[in-house]
Amino acid sequence: MSKIMKRVFVCAAFAIACVPAVGVRAQNQKELLPAPLPTQIFTARKVFISNASGDTAGYYSGGPDRAYNQLYAALKGSGRYELVAAPGDAELVFEISFAIPTVAEDVSGGNGFSVSSRPVRDPQFRLAIVDLKTHVLLWTFTEHVQPAALQVNRDKNFDQALTALVNDIRNVAGQPAPTAGGASK
Repeated sequence: MSKIMKRVFVCAAFAIACVPAVGVRAQNQKELLPAPLPTQIFTARKVFISNASGDTAGYYSGGPDRAYNQLYAALKGSGRYELVAAPGDAELVFEISFAIPTVAEDVSGGNGFSVSSRPVRDPQFRLAIVDLKTHVLLWTFTEHVQPAALQVNRDKNFDQALTALVNDIRNVAGQPAPTAGGASK
């Protein structure tokens, strides 16, 4: 086989091999269209806020109910949902929790020096939206709180992450209901 024929053969084989990949890529892009959101999130009016918070271990001021209190005040002020005092009166439950899990160890030293380690923590909010009628978990949000050394900065970062969580709720709850065809605008 000549060099030219080998090149033509390799180019043709490459072109043939790429055609299915282009088709798969196009198919995957079709699959990336937004899935419909649970309609209960934007049609419900009455919400019960459940405090599954957790202990802030003194790392943040305001105590273990701070996340619950701030979320309650933010949602009440938004006017989007009517906040009810009993779960039986609600359509949805917004379960707020806060945790500071240890996600790694920061190890320093070695090579003849003393070795020390300290835990690396990832403070975070989790908000789960549950449909009371079906008891199905509809949606979950997680917002991470940026770490800080000073108390004033930790508290500021706590507030910023909770504001981001409220914005997450607003972004999903403000979505229009899907049309009869299942697509949303």
